[in-house]
This record gives sequence, C-alpha cells and structure tokens, in this order.
Amino acid sequence: MLASPTNDKNPIFRKPQLFNQFPELVAAESTRHGGVSTGHYASLNLGGSQDSPENILQNNLIFFGALGIPFETVAKAHQVHGTDIMTVTKADRFEGFDALVTNVPGIQLAVTVADCTPILIYDPEKGAVAAIHAGWRGTVGRIVEKTLATMQANYGTRPADCFGYVGTCIDECSFEVGDDVSRHFAAAYKRWDESAGKFFVDLKTSNRDQLVVGGLKPENIEVSPYSTVLHNDDYFSHRAEKGLTGRLLVTIGRTR
Repeated sequence: MLASPTNDKNPIFRKPQLFNQFPELVAAESTRHGGVSTGHYASLNLGGSQDSPENILQNNLIFFGALGIPFETVAKAHQVHGTDIMTVTKADRFEGFDALVTNVPGIQLAVTVADCTPILIYDPEKGAVAAIHAGWRGTVGRIVEKTLATMQANYGTRPADCFGYVGTCIDECSFEVGDDVSRHFAAAYKRWDESAGKFFVDLKTSNRDQLVVGGLKPENIEVSPYSTVLHNDDYFSHRAEKGLTGRLLVTIGRTR
C-alpha cells in the first residue's frame, strides 16, 4: 500500500512503502491535488497538456518542494512511447526517451503519466536508480527489461539486488482495446470480454512480470493498489477524461 505524506484525504503525493527502508532515497508519485491549475487540469498538473506553462512550472515547484527536492536537480524527458533509455549525468530535459537511469546522487529522475504505467527501480548496492514510462507500446517493447540491462551495463547492477515499484496507471478492467493492440500481448495479460467484443489488457501485471523476468525477487516488488480510472478523483486519466486532463509525475532519486 502506498503511504500518503499525511492523513489528509487529498495528499499531494504518495510514497511506495517498499522504499521506506532506504533513507537516502526520495521516491513518490503525485496525485491531482494541491496545485494551482483549474478546469480540466485541476489542480496539480505536472506536464504534457494544454495547460499554461506558468501553471505547470508552479505545480512542479509545489510538488518537488513538498518532497524537499530543489527543482533544478530534476531530470525529465519528452516521452515518445518508445523504448529508448537515457543515461543521466546532469539534471536536464531530454528529448525522445521513455526511461531514465542514473547513479549520480542529487539527480532526481521523473516521468509523467496519465494512464501509462510508471516503474521505479532502485539498486541500493550500486546506488543506481531508474524511472520508466511504459505505455502499451513500451510494455510490449519490454522497456523494463531493457532498462535493467542498461543498469547492468552501466553500473554493474545485479537485478537480484534491486527493488521495484509498479505505479498507478489504468487498470485491467478499464483498458479496453481492439485487436490492433491486444495481438501484441501474451494470453496471460489479456482477457476477452464477449459482451464488449473487446480485449482488456493488464499493464500492471505485464510490467511487474518483466521485473521478475529481468531478475528482481518477487518480494522486492510493490504494485500500486490505485487506478487512474477507478480513482479518477485522485489521479488524472487520459482515457476517463477523454484526453482533456493533466499529467501525474512519478519520481526517484538518491540524496547521497
């Protein structure tokens, strides 16, 4: 279960409890509460929409400020639903990457989502972290396994040493897809619904299983119990809100 920063019914962010054992780590995912945006983007919209840049910047300052993270230490990327991975050595904004990895303390990695699956990885032995954005294309492209392979190549990471978090995204009962999408998924991750005449795809389980296939111990993986669709009051959902919505942000970084 994710831990909220307070007992407030509308927290700004929630933290994976799995990472609580690592005091040097800052890892969290935002909710839609506590920001300055209005209308479709109310209120903590953190990127990638038609909201004003000024609101998005102010919301980022609010979110990272609540985590005690200076905004100038944040590394982000313009995501393209691909499988390219950026090795980050300084805080910046990059173009065309859907996963970021670093072993540099003081760099805070971040990805934005609004139904796609965010995945965070921490290797406490080598001090390496990863933030991954996995839509259905990234999921079938096995971006999680590719990110683990990049961490192994860059930092000597042993996946068995790692801890992983599969974050809040669209749930299986809401991710209705046609054959153009479902045919890319193995039978274990899709369910045919006769009444709808559609398949329903399970992104969370698919990405969780990629962590296991990549070498993580199942007991070292946490999966968010929340859904962007079923818990739309707390999270933005591109599908539930028909594209007129904000973006959530999921982040990880080592302070020392």
